Amino acid sequence: MSAQAGLMASALRFDGRVVLVTGAGGGLGRAYALAFAERGALVVVNDLGGDFKGVGKGSSAADKVVEEIRKKGGKAVANYDSVEAGEKVVKAALDAYGRIDVVVNNAGILRDRSFTRISDEDWDIIQRVHLRGSFQVTRAAWDHMKKQNYGRIIMTSSASGIYGNFGQANYSAAKLGILGLANTLAIEGRRNNIHCNTIAPNAGSRMTQTVLPEDIVEALKPDYVAPLVLWLCHETCEENGGLFEVGAGWIGKLRWERTLGAIVRERNKAMTPEAVKANWKKICDFSNATTPQSIQESTSGILEVLQKVDSGGMSANPTSQAAPAATSDFAGAVGHKLPSFSSAYTELESIMYALGVGASVKNPSHLKFVYEGSADFSCLPTFGVIVAQKSLMDGGLAEIPGLSVNFAKVLHGEQYLELYKPLPRAGKLKCEAVVADILDKGSGLVIIMDVHSYSEKELICYNQFSLFLVGSGGFGGKRTSDKVKVAVAVPNRPPDAVVKDATSLNQAALYRLSGDWNPLHIDPNFASIAGFEKPILHGLCTFGFSGRHILQQYADNDVSRFKAIKARFAKPVYPGQTLQTEMWKEGNRIHFQTKIQETGDIVISNAYVDLVPASGASAKTPSKAGELQSALVFGEIGRRLKDIGPEVVKKVNAVFEWHITRGGDTAAKWTIDLKSGSGEVYPGPARGSADTTIIISDEDFLDVVLGKLDPQKAFFSGKLKARGNILLSQKLQMILKDYAKL
Repeated sequence: MSAQAGLMASALRFDGRVVLVTGAGGGLGRAYALAFAERGALVVVNDLGGDFKGVGKGSSAADKVVEEIRKKGGKAVANYDSVEAGEKVVKAALDAYGRIDVVVNNAGILRDRSFTRISDEDWDIIQRVHLRGSFQVTRAAWDHMKKQNYGRIIMTSSASGIYGNFGQANYSAAKLGILGLANTLAIEGRRNNIHCNTIAPNAGSRMTQTVLPEDIVEALKPDYVAPLVLWLCHETCEENGGLFEVGAGWIGKLRWERTLGAIVRERNKAMTPEAVKANWKKICDFSNATTPQSIQESTSGILEVLQKVDSGGMSANPTSQAAPAATSDFAGAVGHKLPSFSSAYTELESIMYALGVGASVKNPSHLKFVYEGSADFSCLPTFGVIVAQKSLMDGGLAEIPGLSVNFAKVLHGEQYLELYKPLPRAGKLKCEAVVADILDKGSGLVIIMDVHSYSEKELICYNQFSLFLVGSGGFGGKRTSDKVKVAVAVPNRPPDAVVKDATSLNQAALYRLSGDWNPLHIDPNFASIAGFEKPILHGLCTFGFSGRHILQQYADNDVSRFKAIKARFAKPVYPGQTLQTEMWKEGNRIHFQTKIQETGDIVISNAYVDLVPASGASAKTPSKAGELQSALVFGEIGRRLKDIGPEVVKKVNAVFEWHITRGGDTAAKWTIDLKSGSGEVYPGPARGSADTTIIISDEDFLDVVLGKLDPQKAFFSGKLKARGNILLSQKLQMILKDYAKL
């Protein structure tokens, strides 16, 4: 297939889609209409037919564009109604084609005057055409889009609306209002697959021909804007709620930015303008700015103020509001041990947790988690986070030396849990927590908290909490750490298994009984202050649902098979929504991500569960028929190298990629990275370039590991193939024998 043919095969098409473009009689609207029609759309060309000031009306403008489209073999109909009559405009699409898929709100006029010269009529007509017109047309299409669970909407703002412009107070007010309308529609339409984005185009049109020189108008062709509009309106485009400036072949996305600000009142004291003055430099300091992406992020500062002021922990004195701490301030924090504590639980707490993460008697296999009388009564593996979380709940973080930061903005970023044996059905565990590391992510600071839990002297489980402190970064610290349990992206293929579970409206109320009493998950008023429309589900509750799904799907609910779980929390979940866990099996590692079925939003990402082989530690017997034996060996290599990784990396300094074959075909790929950090063993190809690639069958690989097959003899006999720096393969004996001790 030629390059041109390949390009056409991948072209973005709109066959069968009905597209309504307002103000399409010329300029931008005409360019949109022609472009959509050329790619198979059924187009409604709306234009009132007046001049750029909104004076007059006629049918010729729309008719000419329709005729143009039809001459080129496209399909289009004309509509001459004002956008203020939105129902009539949308009815034209429904009458002609029976549906409405895309609305491009493009119609507009100008009544430019300096502020003191703007008449009531100049003000009102601009608001009616731009803002109210966009509202009327979109509202008329909205219910139809909801019923078909599909819609794409474009709102047209302007640089004047974003930045302001002399002589356009009426126009800029309407254009910024359109952006606010679009942002809300993006939120409300998300669950019905209705996306709404906003553009601020720079292009020549009837409206700009009196403002810009003729040669500039010609250079800013509408044709340079249309491609962005088409992409944003395509069914494969996931962009929603975006704002884009576009013109002359350039496209840029805009976002809000704000300073870290300063709290200028104290508990039981009047707030004064003098305190504002004293903090003014910090209030206006953008050096460590944040970029809130939602009202939740924007209003989280209110919670910070309430908690800090009420606790008396924040002073209006600028000296106590110091800039982010320097790296040296954390010398006493990293390695700091929190006071040890005990976590005692009975079967009651274990059952309460299981119910909190969705276990139900409706599923007979869940009875072992919710009925203490079951012969195989077991504690769900993810209950291990409950025994360790006390270190975060009792205020111990505030005692960490050198961390004079704002803990009201703590977000749970990631979680890792590893079990060394199944959790006892009831018990008392002693927990020891330590600050493993502190990272600077620019917009925030990350505390890596390790918690080891023991029964007597036996290590039962290990947790790693990654806590993100919004707005406390920018202190010049390191961004990565070899102590972090790294999140891993899911494979780039359809999932091997999917499990769905509806949460109940009482899910958060039930889960909080396991010990997380944050009112954000139960109190509507508190949730509203935090910027949520209602209380949200605990991230660790979703975490528990996902872990339970994988245990059920791939381990037959055998808790002894559960080794470890790592997850990154991406978005909140509302009680009542359906959780959808998508899983990919690669050896004994189950990669997964969790979505909200109703919206498609990913709420847990870059996650995995490591399972113990069904046969235990034996590398000879696969855990399931057809499973590669080599997967067990690589897992064992990774575990044995964990504590001595830095030493091996220093001596080897190479990345090995393994292609494991079965029946002559590549069945799996593994990477042993002994060049980065403290080393890592993971499924899949090397993330960068491998120094040496080794190809060997699953059976021969096991014989090499067990000493039954000499690597050199395997190479010369053709059983083992290598490419890249073959000499580095001589170091494999050091890896497999001297260090991994296989």
